[in-house]
Amino acid sequence: MRFEVEAPAEIVVLACNCSMCARLGGFLHLVVDRDRFRLLQGEDAITTYTFNTGVAKHTFCKVCGIKPFYTPRSHPDGVSVSARCLDPGTVAEMRVEVFDGEHWEEHIDSIR
Repeated sequence: MRFEVEAPAEIVVLACNCSMCARLGGFLHLVVDRDRFRLLQGEDAITTYTFNTGVAKHTFCKVCGIKPFYTPRSHPDGVSVSARCLDPGTVAEMRVEVFDGEHWEEHIDSIR
């Protein structure tokens, strides 16, 4: 699977502690507008999982099981890319901010 993201070389990503992120561990969210994300290859290898409200569309690779990106509940018109899946050398600086996704409803306005 290959994708492309338009983003600055210096990015801010979110480390979340919601039930899904806590279990996955290590997903660092780089949220971009949908028009700044392009799936280049591998669409046939994607499977989608939804739960709870059904708004978030968690996409996984059917072959290896990795979750490189998904449609987040916080930004249903955008894409959250795992910063760990970006090609080496494309990010000059990455600042990690903590997001309290365990208490999502109370804190969502802080990232919108």
